[in-house]
Amino acid sequence: MSQRGRPSVSGSFSTEALWNDRQMLGASSEDGRALRREAERVVNEVAQELRTLDEGASWFSALSPAGRQAVLQEVAGYAMQAHITAADGREGVTRSGVKPTANPSVMMCMDPPRYGFAALPADEHVTAFRVLVSVFSLADTRRRQTYCEGTCGHAWHNLPRR
Repeated sequence: MSQRGRPSVSGSFSTEALWNDRQMLGASSEDGRALRREAERVVNEVAQELRTLDEGASWFSALSPAGRQAVLQEVAGYAMQAHITAADGREGVTRSGVKPTANPSVMMCMDPPRYGFAALPADEHVTAFRVLVSVFSLADTRRRQTYCEGTCGHAWHNLPRR
């Protein structure tokens, strides 16, 4: 354990996810911020191909149902901020490996997309995460290449390579 009480992590995303999940469920608002920061990092690493979608989904799967709901709400916010399009939705569903008829896929491909992923049954959370992150990755990549190219000051667009 480190001085702050966080377990040492040797590349294990699930250990890190579980620690953050336990922290989020504690009494402090700092705990919720820790999960949001971790989700931001993981999702942006997937979007920038520093981590695979499968690695991100493994991290997500290790969270409790409450943690998964919180992350789904957070990632839906990222997708809205990235200004996803209907085309992003269709291509993202294809990239996600989720069936186009699954609830998260249908929700994402609606015009406009529906964002109530956290309200889906718990057994659909992982597929919702895969769809959301895949669609976000497309829209965010487009934004990094157009609006932020060469001048971006967003920390989440400037992640170091692993």
